[in-house]
Amino acid sequence: MKLFLDTADVGEIKRYAHVLSGVTTNPTLIMKSGRDFKEVVNEICSIVDGPISAEVTAEDAVGMFREAKEISSWHKNIVIKIPMVEEGIKATCLCSDAGIKTNVTLVFSVPQALLAAVAGATFMSPFLGRLDDVGQDGVYLVKEIVKVYGNYGFPTEIIAASIRGPTHVIECAKAGAHIATIPPKLMAQLYNHPLTDIGIKQFMDDWERAKK
Repeated sequence: MKLFLDTADVGEIKRYAHVLSGVTTNPTLIMKSGRDFKEVVNEICSIVDGPISAEVTAEDAVGMFREAKEISSWHKNIVIKIPMVEEGIKATCLCSDAGIKTNVTLVFSVPQALLAAVAGATFMSPFLGRLDDVGQDGVYLVKEIVKVYGNYGFPTEIIAASIRGPTHVIECAKAGAHIATIPPKLMAQLYNHPLTDIGIKQFMDDWERAKK
C-alpha cells in the first residue's frame, strides 16, 4: 500500500517526503496554510514526485471541468479532486475523456464508488473516519469497494481517506486499499512503539557500559 500525506503544510511534506508516494489537499487545508493555492500546489509538486490532489470549487460540471483544465496545466503530477455529486461525476467523465487525472472524493457508499469508477476516475476516496463518526464501519466500506472493483477490473485506485489512527492504516492495508492518505500527526505515530524506545535505550545503555 502506498502512503500519501493529507496536508498543505510544506514543512510536513518535506519531513516525510522519503516515504511518500503522493499528497492530497483540499480547500480547508489550503486555507489553513495561509498561502496562495497555486503557489502551494506547485511547491508540493516540486517536493513529491507523485500524484498531488488539488480540488475544484465550482458547483457545476462545466465549471469544474474549466477549473480542472487550468489546474492540471500547472504540473504533470496534479490530480483534480472532484466531489462525489452528480455534477462532479459529469465533470469526471469530461476529465477522463480529456486525459485529466481525477480523484473523486467524499465517497461514503459502494454505489458512489461504482459511479466514480464507471466515470473513469483515476482515484476514488472513501472517508473512513467520518463514517465511523456516525456509527458506520468505514473499513467495511473499503473491503466492499475492493471486492466490487476486483470483480470488474476497474483501474480506479482506492485512496483510504479520513484516517483517524494506526488501526485504520493496518485494516485498510489488509483490506486491499491501494493508498492511505494520512494527516501528519498520524504519520508521526506510525514510526513509534514503546518497545522500540525501550529497546533503543537498552542498547545504548549496554553500549555505554561496554565502553567503560
